[in-house]
Amino acid sequence: MSSVEKPIGPHLAALPGPISPRKQTVTELSTEQEEELRFKDMDLSPSMLKALDHVGYEFPSPVQEGVIPLALDGYDVMGQARTGTGKTAAFAIPIIEQLAPSDEIRKPQALVVVPTRELALQVTNEVERLSFGQQINTVAVYGGDPIHRQITRIKQGVQIVVGTPGRMLDHIQRGTLDLRETWCVVLDEADRMLDIGFRPDIERILSRCTCDNRQTLLMSATVPVEIQRLAKKYMYEPEMLDFSPEDITVDTIDQYYFTVEEERKFELLERLLKREEPDQAIIFCRTRRRTDRLQLRLSKKISAVEGIHGDMPQSRRTRVMKKFREAQVKILVATDVIGRGIDVTGVSHIVNFDTPQYCDDYVHRIGRTGRMGREGVAYTFVSTEEGKLLTQIEIRVNQLLERGEMDGFETVAREPLEDRKDKKAPPASLMKRPPKRYRRGV
Repeated sequence: MSSVEKPIGPHLAALPGPISPRKQTVTELSTEQEEELRFKDMDLSPSMLKALDHVGYEFPSPVQEGVIPLALDGYDVMGQARTGTGKTAAFAIPIIEQLAPSDEIRKPQALVVVPTRELALQVTNEVERLSFGQQINTVAVYGGDPIHRQITRIKQGVQIVVGTPGRMLDHIQRGTLDLRETWCVVLDEADRMLDIGFRPDIERILSRCTCDNRQTLLMSATVPVEIQRLAKKYMYEPEMLDFSPEDITVDTIDQYYFTVEEERKFELLERLLKREEPDQAIIFCRTRRRTDRLQLRLSKKISAVEGIHGDMPQSRRTRVMKKFREAQVKILVATDVIGRGIDVTGVSHIVNFDTPQYCDDYVHRIGRTGRMGREGVAYTFVSTEEGKLLTQIEIRVNQLLERGEMDGFETVAREPLEDRKDKKAPPASLMKRPPKRYRRGV
């Protein structure tokens, strides 16, 4: 955006002068407040303070403490923060505070783009909780839900639309979603949306948000190069807040690994769950078929087990998630994409039944536990062929995973992490023999 003025909202005064880009870390932010900040000490309306009191929010998390004031002042914000740190409230509160009455602007004023249906429902629910006592109309739009019902809701007049890129584009192409009055766009879990190929959809959606001085908020657990390019193209001198400057993973999560043959993974899982007795656990599988098979096999051994993945009907996925949030389901077997929409504070254990193929997926998986300061445990099952993946994960999170102990499952000792970072495969044989497959011992 090229304008030098940035409005706080469509019905509030504009900020004079250009916005200077500045990067803050969580340490810098925390030193600005000598005493613990409360929501009542922030520049929030009485109606918002009443809603926060209703949902039991008294102290803002570091993410909320950093993002909310900047967003209220009209800045574009790019926040890097771990999952489970209160990111949803960090962008929802300033949006709700700045909305014009629905009878003044009937078209959507704020758009929240998320990667999964589950996350769309979760964000919508949080917005509705934070809108307690106010007439704020919010709708979730996502595939698998009857589109005619969503169209009816939008035509009745909504202020906030939360949804997945594909269904949003469907509404835009049908002419049922008019974004010309949308003054705020949030890209939540932006890194995951790019991972699963949503960048073209996101760019088409942003091109339809033609409101002058649009405010853009980008929240992401990681900030790879693609995220930086997207921010540079569509954000106006964003304030960059880094709430995870040193450790990518949460320090309240104990991280372990087991080396185990593929055919013995289920045996190890069964014994691990029996030993740990988790309050609630999520078990991640690499494919939908493996998710189904593992859920069926586990349900014959353990009660209160369900599975969830993208091929399931939306109605069933909604039922499963409702039961999981209500703790009727203790063990949930899930795929990566679905896992990103799971925000249940009671999750005590994460098990990577399959080692994630991408390091950032590991970060997001284990981020389902240890949420909002709670303690959690993550176990990763590593087959002998996946040793390289484990090393890449450890380099990414800059720490060694601790070796798990279980009778009958012995693990070969491993060399220090710094000795493995720059290790190269041996050269090809000078005798022209076929090269051996290189794999470090695990």
